[in-house]
Amino acid sequence: MNNAVCRMAGCEFPLFAFSHCRDVVVAVSKAGGFGVLGATRFTPDQLEEELAWIDAHIDGAPYGVDVLVPEIVDPRVAEFQDNAQRAAAISEQHRQFTAELLGQYGVDVSPQDVVRYEGRAGITPENGYAQMEVAFRHPIKLIANALGIAPPKMIEEGKKRGVPVAALVGAKEHALRQAAAGVDIIVAQGTEAGGHCGEVSTLVLIPEVVRALKGAGHNIPVLAAGGIMTGAQMAGMMAAGAQGAWTGSVWLATTESETSEAFRDKMVAARSRDTVRSRSRTGKPARQLKTAWHEAWDSAQGPGPLPMPLMGMVSEPAFQRIEKSVVNGNEAARDLVSYFVGQGVGLVDQVRSAKGVVQDFREEFIEAVAELNGMLG
Repeated sequence: MNNAVCRMAGCEFPLFAFSHCRDVVVAVSKAGGFGVLGATRFTPDQLEEELAWIDAHIDGAPYGVDVLVPEIVDPRVAEFQDNAQRAAAISEQHRQFTAELLGQYGVDVSPQDVVRYEGRAGITPENGYAQMEVAFRHPIKLIANALGIAPPKMIEEGKKRGVPVAALVGAKEHALRQAAAGVDIIVAQGTEAGGHCGEVSTLVLIPEVVRALKGAGHNIPVLAAGGIMTGAQMAGMMAAGAQGAWTGSVWLATTESETSEAFRDKMVAARSRDTVRSRSRTGKPARQLKTAWHEAWDSAQGPGPLPMPLMGMVSEPAFQRIEKSVVNGNEAARDLVSYFVGQGVGLVDQVRSAKGVVQDFREEFIEAVAELNGMLG
């Protein structure tokens, strides 16, 4: 396919696959799509290892990295300089609440051990900048940022190195701000998406963003994101003005994915209505598979979610313990198994290979375009 975003990224087919799993990134890029490694879960040293592995296995195919450099830091945590200070600020009430909730499902942990963190990991400005420096040391063909305007340093380095900078947005005004800042690609993500998302549906957001950018004189390609699980949906969004699709949830149900067997089973069984947009995992609204964890944290009886990144310092260790408990035979803990996933989960009916997903997208896209062309006579 020959359009602006394919020429920028060097891919054959403008199917962008966001994943925290290096195996998915490699499989998608080698199949003609474009894999994007989500860096948030790694420390800078770990990211270096992941990218070195990708470089050694991707056979020269293009790939990118997604980092999170928050533009706005909650005033409640702005003064903290490192994760040790952040961990010390998490109240005994929140620790006790977490320990008791897990205990209800047979996952034993003391309140003192609830919080766990590793070095510079987490969604913090310093970790995001460090990850960005690591990413630029590798032959990436795209770098992306979410949670606000892409930082000037990222845009400057991208232009210096010839690496396109993409930015995720959830509203047209955000897209206009990103364009004015100098980003190269806009990823317009609807509320159907897994992870951090806004409130506007993908079907409305894509034409709204495309129209706003053109009206302001910005010639910037747009990728559609949010709920896109099939090639036909991708074709529909491209008919609405997008130049490709940015996908995430569909890769969670692949054999290469970082997700557990327990979560993949829940994905296959889930309905689109089984997700929730909640602050109870990162501190910011993020869509995920709904469980008793979210009901407890979002209820009036709960202590209330912590600001980012404190919430993640509580939730991520908890979900790791939940997964481990299930593997060790605790069926009660299965009820708490969750992950970031969008409303498109209702379209997942089996676990496939990442290469197979790319091929299905290609075929479905071609069929959809052919049907539309056929309607024109």
